[in-house]
Amino acid sequence: MSHSLHIVDVFAEKPLTGNQLAVVFDADDLSDQAMGRIAQEMNFSDTTFVGSVPEPDGAYRVRIFTPSKEIAFAGHPILGTASIIRDHIVSDKSRPVRLNLAVGQVSVTFEPVADGRDVAWFDSPPVELGPTCAPGRIAEALQLAPSDVETKTPIQQFSAGVSAILVPLRNLEALKKSRLDLEAFAPLAGEGFSPLVYLFCTETHHPENDLCARFFFVAHGVREDPATGNAAAFLGHYLLEHRFFSATDLFLRIEQGYEINRPSLVLLRAREVGNSREVRIGGSVVPVAQGKLL
Repeated sequence: MSHSLHIVDVFAEKPLTGNQLAVVFDADDLSDQAMGRIAQEMNFSDTTFVGSVPEPDGAYRVRIFTPSKEIAFAGHPILGTASIIRDHIVSDKSRPVRLNLAVGQVSVTFEPVADGRDVAWFDSPPVELGPTCAPGRIAEALQLAPSDVETKTPIQQFSAGVSAILVPLRNLEALKKSRLDLEAFAPLAGEGFSPLVYLFCTETHHPENDLCARFFFVAHGVREDPATGNAAAFLGHYLLEHRFFSATDLFLRIEQGYEINRPSLVLLRAREVGNSREVRIGGSVVPVAQGKLL
C-alpha cells in the first residue's frame, strides 16, 4: 500500500517557521516498528500516522511518534493532522475534524482570521496537576541561578497522556541562557519528574505577544521544540490554578522557537466556567510539501 506524505509547519505565521510535522496517511498496514523508523527518518519533533478510513464514530485514528517513541498527546500534531484531513480528505469543511488519539478523542475547529488564513483550535483534554519542585533544584538542572526562577507561583508538573514541568522565569535573559542538563536532572527524574520542561516568562521578543516560552524534551538526547501545544494547554490550567494573571478569562499570544530560528506563535484561551476550566490551543498551519513514501 502506498502512503501519501504531507509536511506542514504548525503555529507558523509563514512557511519555514513554526513546528514541523510529517503526516502519513493510509497507515493501517504499518507496524509499530515501521512507524518508529519513519518518524526517526523524518526527524521532526513528531510524525503522525492516520488510518485509511474514519472509525465507526466518524473520527480518524491518529498515532503520534517522536524520533524515539510513541506518545499519547501533543498539540501541534493534532492541529497539523486535522488541517491536512480537512484540506485533502473530508468534503464538508465547515464541520470540526475529530481525531481518536491514545489520550482520547480530540475535536479540532477552524476559525477564519482577517488575513484570509484559518486558525485551528483544539480543546485541552483533562489535565492532572502533579507535584511541585523547589526553585533551586530545577535551576541547577537548567543551568540557571535560583534567582532566575520566578517564585510568585510554583514549579509544577502537569499531565495528560504525557507529563511536563512548568517553570516560570523572571525574564527573557534567563530564558535565553537556559539548558536542560540531564545529569543534573537525574535526581528529579528519580522522584518521578518528567524530563520535559516548559519554561516561560512575561518578557517577550515582540510587544504584541504576552509570554515567551521554550520547551526541552528528550529524543536521542536533549532537543528543543519550536512550538508546544500540549505544554501550552498545561500552561492554561497552570495560569488559572495559580492566578498568575488577575483575570480568569484569558486570551494570550505565546511566542516560542526564537532560540532555534523557528519563530512560532501559539494562541491560548483559558477561562473559569463554574467549577471547571475551558482551555483551548490555537495556531495557523502552513503546508510545505506533499508526496509519497517510497
